[in-house]
Amino acid sequence: MAEVRDFSSYARKKNNDSTPGSSGVDTSYKEKIRSHKLKVFFRTIAIAAIVLLTVIVVYVSWRDREYSEAEISLDATISNSADSKVISLGGNIVQYSKDGVSCYSSTGQPVWNQTYEMQNPIAHTCNSVIAIGDYNGHNIYVSNTNGAMGVVDTNLPIRDFCVSSQGVVAAVLDGTDVTWIYLYDSEGNTLANFKTTMKDSGYPISISLSPNAELLCVSYLYPEEGALKTSVAFFNFGSVGQNSIDNYASGYDYPGVVVPYVQFINGNTAFALSDDRIMFYAGDQKPVSKSESLMGDEQVRAVYYNDSYVGLVFMNGTEDGDYRLQVYNGQGDLILTTYFDIAYSDIIFNDKQIIIYNEDECVIKDMSGHDKYVGSFDEPVKVMIPTNIRSRFTLVTSKNVATMNLK
Repeated sequence: MAEVRDFSSYARKKNNDSTPGSSGVDTSYKEKIRSHKLKVFFRTIAIAAIVLLTVIVVYVSWRDREYSEAEISLDATISNSADSKVISLGGNIVQYSKDGVSCYSSTGQPVWNQTYEMQNPIAHTCNSVIAIGDYNGHNIYVSNTNGAMGVVDTNLPIRDFCVSSQGVVAAVLDGTDVTWIYLYDSEGNTLANFKTTMKDSGYPISISLSPNAELLCVSYLYPEEGALKTSVAFFNFGSVGQNSIDNYASGYDYPGVVVPYVQFINGNTAFALSDDRIMFYAGDQKPVSKSESLMGDEQVRAVYYNDSYVGLVFMNGTEDGDYRLQVYNGQGDLILTTYFDIAYSDIIFNDKQIIIYNEDECVIKDMSGHDKYVGSFDEPVKVMIPTNIRSRFTLVTSKNVATMNLK
């Protein structure tokens, strides 16, 4: 059996070994472990901070990069008549005229075409869908980037129309004694309809469908006691609106104000433009008024939008520039006022950039109004199309499709 000759020394040793904070391990060794862990921790923090700082510097450099020149490379030859119009559709190129419509890829390769006869074709788009109709005509041709989706025969003269990203068409039609609003699917089947009269509801002067076609916004002009007022109404064609009369969801009256333009920019945001203010509405079921911004007596020359921003162009005529662009976000906040001089033919919001151009020149700004590129074109450009690379654009002229790379 074990023998303990000096029990007192043994007991003291065991007692010291069991003292809290003591494990019998050399204290200096524990300090080394602790110091090593702290060094590893701070080294990791330092590396993470350096990586984050590098990412921020690279992002800011990329975001704020300025370009001094453009390299143009020819992609394909394309022909379009003087009276044809060219637009961008989901990154593709669409040209249409009185005789028909054609679609090309971003490199100018033919995708599809369709013939028709119209006096004055009007095109409306939503994402990758286009609808082409004729004022006072009876047919609306619906297509997407893959090809024809169908033809809508309205039977009544067309006064206005719009389209959703699914190919649903809403059309204002002129009846004998009343004005009708019809909803059709892309193949021309009637989905819903309701009539309007000047006496009861007013005359529909502008309409817009939400991208999913569940909401319809209508601006009604109505005479009231010798003056005019406008009612902006929303109709819900989803489950929420099934139990409402004419699918009515919500609406707002504007006495003494004409509202000639309403537009959805995404599934839950719409805006309306009057002669003295811009109004924003929010909600994907029963839209509510979100904000109003008065513009005084200044006349809006043009309005441009994407799914996040709305831009209004005003004459300026000061040393800041000939034109003033006011940009609003989806909440209706004015986030940017910037100036430019070129006689614009189009303004595009894309990937935090603002592209302003005409057939001879272009200006590209960031969302702080800073000029990133200012340059001219060698040939008259009908349409300038952004790509998925911020510094690369497709240019369509009357003869060619080209790629412009900024450097």
